[in-house]
Amino acid sequence: MDLPLPCPLQAGWELIRTISLPRKAADGRSLGGFSAASYQTKEDQLWLLSDSSHGHLVPWGGLARLIAGTSNKLTPGPRRQLRDPAGHVLPKGFDGEGLVVEGGHAWIASEGSRRPKRAARLIRIDVQTGRIQKLIPLPKSWIAQPGQGLASNKGPESLTLLNSSELLIAAERPLLQSDNPTAIPIARVTTTGTLISESELELGFSGSQDGLTDLLALPRRNRLLALVRGFDAPFTWRARLLLYSLPKATAAPPLQPLIGWNLLETGLPADNWEALTVGPRLADGRTTLVLASDDNYSPFQENWLAVMAPRRTSSCRNE
Repeated sequence: MDLPLPCPLQAGWELIRTISLPRKAADGRSLGGFSAASYQTKEDQLWLLSDSSHGHLVPWGGLARLIAGTSNKLTPGPRRQLRDPAGHVLPKGFDGEGLVVEGGHAWIASEGSRRPKRAARLIRIDVQTGRIQKLIPLPKSWIAQPGQGLASNKGPESLTLLNSSELLIAAERPLLQSDNPTAIPIARVTTTGTLISESELELGFSGSQDGLTDLLALPRRNRLLALVRGFDAPFTWRARLLLYSLPKATAAPPLQPLIGWNLLETGLPADNWEALTVGPRLADGRTTLVLASDDNYSPFQENWLAVMAPRRTSSCRNE
């Protein structure tokens, strides 16, 4: 399912609904730390990835029914604990930040801290067992070396599917060796582990704590959406959505945004928005975006879901 964009682009986005998720599962375990999302249309299932210390996935059913008004709640399924190939729970410190669910497996990007025991990773897992099936190497320029590589806890942060054999992965902040303090490294890789190209997204930060939190490719429209979070202490949040042309399969200079939208102007709650995915289709035919926030397991934040749809004028409805 492809997502129609606002038409004209300046029309922006409509906030359809916000949903506050529970902090406890039926078995009493904590729910939260949701840092990435992936929606499966046929199953009407929204997968949320938690960046809790060992990492797990939670499938939520019934989002389309909730939006349509035929149900009044989402139903969480059993959590899928992430495990190594032998079936052991991953060591403490796994920090999942990017997610793509496709069929019976999922691609997950995890942040690193520049220590060998907590290296950044791109993995494929079996969604039923949570076991790692494959490890994809990151670009050499991203690997921690003195004065270069990903900064600690600054990526990989985002992951999106370009086609059945290619992924686009991105960091949260610039590489240590970068001379552009507002450009985020991105890399196009195959699902077999081949690096196709590296480039950068120009975000134009407005604060030292701003960063890229998720990507969503719209291949049929040759477009890329980027979710950018901003923060000023103690509790001032920003949320922007930027639109780019999809990077080509060759190295390129920093990609400049075609347009950007301040999502808080739609009524989106000011919080730590980290996840972005295509959502269900509305009765009027518009395909939605679904955003999720990471509560950091803090009593001052929420586990929010937000459903948004592109605004379209009468002259654009058939496009």
